[in-house]
Amino acid sequence: MFLRFGQAREAACNVCNSRSKDISATLGVCRKCIIERWEEAREWAEKAHRESREDFSLPVHPPKEGKACGKCVNDCRIPEGEKGFCGVRGNLDGKVVSLVEGAIVEWYYDHLPTNCVGAFACPGCSRVGYPKYSHAEGVEHGFKNLAVFYGACTFDCLFCQNWSYRGNSAELSPVMSPQELASKADDKTPCICYFGGDPTPQIDHAIETAEIATQRGGITRICFETNGSMTKPSLRKIAEIVYDSGGCIKFDLKTWHEELNYALCATTNKQTQANFKWLVEYGEKRGDRGIPFLVASTLLVPGYINDEEVGKISEFLAGLDEKIPYSLLGFHPDFRMMDMRTTRKEHAYGCLEIAKESGLKNVNIGNIHLLQ
Repeated sequence: MFLRFGQAREAACNVCNSRSKDISATLGVCRKCIIERWEEAREWAEKAHRESREDFSLPVHPPKEGKACGKCVNDCRIPEGEKGFCGVRGNLDGKVVSLVEGAIVEWYYDHLPTNCVGAFACPGCSRVGYPKYSHAEGVEHGFKNLAVFYGACTFDCLFCQNWSYRGNSAELSPVMSPQELASKADDKTPCICYFGGDPTPQIDHAIETAEIATQRGGITRICFETNGSMTKPSLRKIAEIVYDSGGCIKFDLKTWHEELNYALCATTNKQTQANFKWLVEYGEKRGDRGIPFLVASTLLVPGYINDEEVGKISEFLAGLDEKIPYSLLGFHPDFRMMDMRTTRKEHAYGCLEIAKESGLKNVNIGNIHLLQ
């Protein structure tokens, strides 16, 4: 059942019986119990995710008896004639393939400067990258980003800010080929950004599109905004494309504690963290381009992504490279968490200071207009 925006109200934790406006009625458990009493909290989290997926006819759990998909952390093994957790890959005649010719994807032009997660640190919207990776020593006014919205995801975030992708994956529509999508990048389009949903379930389409688009010459930065759940072969390929094009890879580090990731997103965050670390090492081996290769972000979901969570993530990032740009994003009530509050200013700015105290040198607050 969906709630209306602005209906933030006190809810109860079904494990410890505490009540707070920082508990999601849909999830039904508080952060403390998720982390400290996970075996008791698990059933409520699984119930919330089951309901969120059944509404869109998506598999409730990653299937585990059938042909291996091998594209993401969920390790789906899909029975003949059925589909994987993402809803867009299935087992047809003994092979795991995309269920459409091309990809389920939408696109639009986003004129620079954009409100992209990494805009504060990228060649298109900041003072880095000129002249090799940018048309201007500052914002590329008069140019645009090709924003590519993929209609599937490997996670099941109850707080999803872009949950409309679920309708696309359920209907397997609209569909575009890599050639069609790449043709949308003209001389005034120096960057292509993949997001969604998430590019991971349809990563082959994103890679092929990028390869076609970058062959035209000139500046064509390729960026990925992702939960980081892809397997290593795909990660290695997108790292090469992004690095060579002057783009960046933006990982949404949703949580630090694995139990919290399961509760909010229905899967583990361990592969995301391992992939991020691998990308740092890849960038170091390739050398300094003078622009960020990796950007991290965290959505400040009230009650769940608190000071401790941000502190742990910040320490992780600083331990890898203190120069990694980190954006703390304001949350607004959406999808299954319509009963939650918008991120408060004191929460966001407190997390900003914690991130800086960890040693990070480039921390930003995104969606600042949402803060209350």
